[in-house]
Amino acid sequence: MVARSVCFLPSVASVTGGGGNMKKFNIRKVLDGLTAASSSSSSATAQPGTPRENDVVQETLQSEHFQLCKTVRHGFPYQPSSMAFDPVQKILAVGTQTGALRLFGRAGVECYCQHESGAAVIQLQFLINEGALVSALADDSIHLWNLRQKIPAILHSLKFNRERITYCHLPFQSKWLYIGSERGNIHIVNVESFTLSGYVIMWNKAIELSTKTHPGPVVHISDNPMDEGKLLIGFECGVVVLWDLKSKKADYRYNYDEAIHSVAWHHEGKQFVCSHSDGTLTTWNIRAPAKPAQIITPHGKQPKDGKKPEPCKPILKVEYKTTRAGDPFMVLSGGLSYDTVGRRACLTVMHGKSTAVLEMDYPIVDFITLCETPYPNDFQEPYAVVVLLEKDLVVIDLGQIGYPIFESPYPLSIHESPVTCCEYFADCPSELIPALYSVGSRQKRQGYSKKEWPISGGNWGQGTQTYPEIIITGHADGSIKFWDASALMLQVLYKLKTAKVFERARGKEEKPSTDIVDEDPFAIQTLFWCPESRMLCVAGVSAHVIIYRFSKQEATTEVVQLLEVRMQCEFSEADSPDPGGEQTPTLPTSAASSSPQEAEPPNQLTAGVNSSEGARDNIPCLQVRSSPLKQSPGYQVELVVQLVWVSGEPPQQITSLAVNSSFGLVVFGNSNGLAVVDYVQKTLLLNLGTSELYSPSDPCQRQPRSPRKPRQPSGGFCDSNDGSNNSEDRCKSPTSGSTSPYNSDDERKQNFIEKAKMSRKISSSGEQKLDLDGKDNAFTRSRSSSVTSIDRESREAISSFYFCESFPRKSGSLASPCLLVGTTQGSVMMVALSLQPGGDQKLQQPLNFASCGTLVQLKGGILTMALLDAAGTMLPPSCEAWYDPNASDEEKEKEKTRRRRPATPPSSQEGQDSQFAVLCSEKQANVLAMPSQTSIYKHNITETSFVLRADVVQMAGAYCIACFCANGHIMTLSLPSLRPLLDINYLPLTDMRIARTFCFSNLGQALYLTSPTEIQRITYSQETCDNLQEMLSELFTPVETPEAPNRGFFKGLFGGGAQSLDREDLFGETAAGKASRSLAQHIPGPGSMEGMKGAASGVVGDLARARVALDERGQKLGELEERTAAMMASAESFSKHAHDMMVKYKDKKWYQL
Repeated sequence: MVARSVCFLPSVASVTGGGGNMKKFNIRKVLDGLTAASSSSSSATAQPGTPRENDVVQETLQSEHFQLCKTVRHGFPYQPSSMAFDPVQKILAVGTQTGALRLFGRAGVECYCQHESGAAVIQLQFLINEGALVSALADDSIHLWNLRQKIPAILHSLKFNRERITYCHLPFQSKWLYIGSERGNIHIVNVESFTLSGYVIMWNKAIELSTKTHPGPVVHISDNPMDEGKLLIGFECGVVVLWDLKSKKADYRYNYDEAIHSVAWHHEGKQFVCSHSDGTLTTWNIRAPAKPAQIITPHGKQPKDGKKPEPCKPILKVEYKTTRAGDPFMVLSGGLSYDTVGRRACLTVMHGKSTAVLEMDYPIVDFITLCETPYPNDFQEPYAVVVLLEKDLVVIDLGQIGYPIFESPYPLSIHESPVTCCEYFADCPSELIPALYSVGSRQKRQGYSKKEWPISGGNWGQGTQTYPEIIITGHADGSIKFWDASALMLQVLYKLKTAKVFERARGKEEKPSTDIVDEDPFAIQTLFWCPESRMLCVAGVSAHVIIYRFSKQEATTEVVQLLEVRMQCEFSEADSPDPGGEQTPTLPTSAASSSPQEAEPPNQLTAGVNSSEGARDNIPCLQVRSSPLKQSPGYQVELVVQLVWVSGEPPQQITSLAVNSSFGLVVFGNSNGLAVVDYVQKTLLLNLGTSELYSPSDPCQRQPRSPRKPRQPSGGFCDSNDGSNNSEDRCKSPTSGSTSPYNSDDERKQNFIEKAKMSRKISSSGEQKLDLDGKDNAFTRSRSSSVTSIDRESREAISSFYFCESFPRKSGSLASPCLLVGTTQGSVMMVALSLQPGGDQKLQQPLNFASCGTLVQLKGGILTMALLDAAGTMLPPSCEAWYDPNASDEEKEKEKTRRRRPATPPSSQEGQDSQFAVLCSEKQANVLAMPSQTSIYKHNITETSFVLRADVVQMAGAYCIACFCANGHIMTLSLPSLRPLLDINYLPLTDMRIARTFCFSNLGQALYLTSPTEIQRITYSQETCDNLQEMLSELFTPVETPEAPNRGFFKGLFGGGAQSLDREDLFGETAAGKASRSLAQHIPGPGSMEGMKGAASGVVGDLARARVALDERGQKLGELEERTAAMMASAESFSKHAHDMMVKYKDKKWYQL
C-alpha cells in the first residue's frame, strides 16, 4: 500500500474587510424556473450583493408547520417515593419526590404526568379496574386521576388545611377513602364527589382512656377481609385498634412496646402481622389482644440461654400472602442485623421453613406482592414481587426455584452510568436497527425468569409515524448505548464498552499519574456517527479518540492500533521558539511501519519522560492494552488516537470531532488547534495550531498569545479556552466536578450565562449535583469559552467541523473537497483538500491541504455549519456505503459495487453562485453565497442570551435551523432567508443538564435529559402534535372484574363468609352529617365537569370585562350580552347533561362520567 504524501500549501484565498469590492451575488440564472419569494426584513440585512426579491429560493416552510409539545418521557422515574398496582388492569404507577407520576403497562406502554405543586407523592391507590387513581401528596392534598384518557387528567383535588396526611386506604370496590393523619385521626372521603364525610374516627376515642400519651401518627389502615365493618388502625407508638364502624367504638386494642411500621392481614381475617422498629414481626389473633400469638426476629441471632434476640434494623414493610396448595408467603424489607455494616439492602422472602434473602443493588423504596385475585378475602396465590429501588425496578418470580427476576421490557437503564452526551437520529437508514439489534441480542444476560412480564396492561398507540429513529447515549464509564426510538418507544439495541481498549488500574495506588481527570477517565465527551457508512468516532475526557467500524463477524485484534499526537500550546516567542503545534506526523508516513505498536518505529515520538525530576513529556493519559483484544460482532476498534503531555503540560480535551468515510479521514480539535488523521493508513496527516489556520493577511487573525499565566483551579471538563493543566490541578470528570456556591438567583443566572456555552459537551458531578432546582445554588463550574474576557482573547478553540464539496476560491468554477472549521471566537475558515473521492484510488493519491483563510466572522462560538444547493436542498458530506471489514474478498467486492457514489461536484460558471453556506453561532446565523463568499442573509438570534445547540434539520420536505437558547427559548429559522418561524419560551434557565444533552433531529423531533435518569422527547412539528393522541398508548382497557370467591354452602348457611357493609348508610350526609368546611378545600380538576364549567364561566367573566371596556368607548353591547347569555346557558346545559351522565353510570362504578 502506498502512503499518502502530505504537504500544507500557503493560503490560496483571503477575505478582505470591506464589502465594496465584492462581486454582486446573482443566482437568477441558476434558479431558472423557480418562483420568487419575498424575504423577511427582520432576518436579512442589507449588504452588498443582497439578491433582489425575485432571486430568492422559493421557501415552503411556514409558521403553520411548527408547534411545540412534549411527547413521551423514557427512563427510570427520578427519586421515586411510592408505588401502586392494579391487579386487574395490570398497570403499575410510580410516584416521585418531585410530584411526578409514571404509569407502566406492557412494553411500550408508559405515561408521564405531573402534579402542579411538585410536592412528593407519599401514597398511591388505584380504583381497581375503574381507570382511576388516587394520589396523596406531602403538601396534604389528595387527587383523583382519570386514566381512561391517553393523557391522564386530575378530576378532583382535596387540600387539607389543619391536618397532615400520613396514610390512605381504599377498600376494593368501595367509593369511600380512609385518610389517616399525623394527629392520629381518620377522615373519610367520597371518591365520587371528593367531599369529606362527617364521620370521623378521633384518636382519643380509638385508644384507651387511661392512656396518657398521644399514640402518634396513623401508619396503617385496613378493613378486615372478612368483615368490612371492622377497621384495623395502626398507630406509630405500637398500638393497634380494631374499630367497629357501626357502633363507633374500639372492639380490641393490641399493645406492643416497639413502634409499628406496617400491618398485614391473613386472608381469613382472624390474624394479622405487624412489623416493628426493632426488627421483629408480631402475629396477633384478633380475639386475643393480651399478647402476640408469635414473635419472631427473622434476622436476629437467637441466644442459647433463651433470652430475647439482639435488636435488628426496622422492618419497614411486611406482606402476608396465602396459597391454597402450600405454606403462606411472608415478604419483608429491612430487618437486617446491625452487625451487617455495609451490606446492601435486602428483600426477605419467607416460605414455610425456608428463608431467602435477596440482595438489591440500591436501597428499597417500596414493594408490592402481585397476586392472582384482587379480593382480600380469598387465597391470594402470590406469583411475583415488584420491588421499587432508588434507581431501579425489579420484579421477582415467586413461582420458580431461586426466585429469578423477570427481564424488564422498559428502558430503565439509561442511568446505569451517568449520561455525558447524547445524539438523536430520526429518519435514518432502515437497515440500521435490525443490524444493531442482531449484534446486541447476543449481549443479553442469562438466568432471567422464563415467564412473561407480569405488568402487561394497556394498548399501543395507532400512530402513522413509521420512520426509524435511533438515540445514542455516551456514559461516564466509557460505554455507548444505541437505542431504538421509533414510534414513541425506546428499547436498547446495542451497548459498546470503549474502556476495553485500555488497561485498567487495579487499585488507587496503581492509578497512573498522567491522568487528567480524577474519576471516570474513560468518560465519553463527544461522538460522531455516520449512519450510512456506520463509522463511529468517540472522544473521551482523557484526550483520546477511538475510531470504530461495524462488523457482523467476530474478530481478534492482536495489537490495538495506536497513534500518539503531540498538540502543542501556542506561546509567545518569549516562551517557545515554535509558535504552533507540530506540523509533521508523529508516525512514519511509509506503509512499512504504520502500526505504532511495533517495536520502536524509528520516527516515532521519543520515549516519554515521567519522573519526579523531569517534566512529563510525550506520555498519553491512558495506557492502551497490550494483550490481544477479542472483539464481538458490532463495533470494533479501528484506531486509537491519544494526545500526549507536552513539556509538563497535559493535553487539552477535545472539543470537536468529525469523520468522512469517503476520504478515510477523522478530524478533531481542541484549544491548541486541529489534527487530521488518516484512519485507513493509521497516520497523522496534519497538525495545526489555531492561529495557523488564518492567512497572514487575514483581518480576523488573532495576536500571538501572551506569556503563560498561572492556572486557576476548577472542576468540570477542561475548558477549551483556559490555560493548560498542572499535575496538581487536573480536570475533573463528568461525575466528579466541583461546585461553586452562589448567593442569589441573579448571580446564578449570570454564572449560567457565563459558563454554559461549552458545557453541553460536559457531564457534571454526581446526580445530586446535576439536579438543580430552584433552591439549589450549586452549579458545576465549566471552564467555558466565555469565563473571562482575558481568556476569551488568549485562547481560541475549535468548536465545529464540516466536510463538504465546495469552492475554496472566490473565482473557482469547480467544487472540490473542503473542510469548514469553526472556532469559539466566531471565525469560520475553509481548508481545501486536494483529493477527489474515488474509491480505493484515494489511498495512492497525495493529499494536500491549503488554508483558504476566514470566510466570515460571527459573534459567539460557531455551533453548526451546513451546505445547501441552489434550490435550498442540503448537500450532505460524501460518504461510502457500509461494508463488513471482516467479510471475504468476494463479499467485499460485491459491497463495493453497491457503494453509494458521491454526487457529481457542482460546477459554477464565472460570476454565478450555486451554493449556500449556512453558519450558526451562539449569537447569529449567516448564509453565504458560494463561491463568491458573499453574506446574503444574516439574523441576530439573541442579544441577551446565547444559543446552546443548533442543528440544520429537515422539516416537511424542506430545511431549517433549529436553535435552543440558554434563556429557554426554542426557535426555528427558514433557509436560506433566515425568517423566524418559531420562537417559544419552553424551558427554565436553571438546569445545566438540559444544556448539555439537548439535541434536535429531522422531522420535528428533539430530546434532552430532564433528570439524571430520564429522557424527555419533544416535537416542534405541527403534524406530530396533531397526531399525538393517536400515537400515544392507552392505559385503560375494558376488562371484566374476576368473580368474587364462592362462599360455599355451609358458610352461607351459618354465616361464616365475608360480611358486607353498607357504607353509604354510615358515611353519607344523612347519617354522618357534613364535615367541617375549614378542614379541607375541594378543588375541581381540569378534567372534571366542575372544572369545565368553571372554565366556561371564566370566559363569561372575560366577556363581562370586555363589555365594560366597550361601554366606556360608547359602543353597543346588545350583541355581546346575547353571546354572554348564550354562553352561560350553554354552560348550564353542559352541567345538566354532565349530571345526567353521572347518574346514568353511577351504578356501573365509573364515578366521573
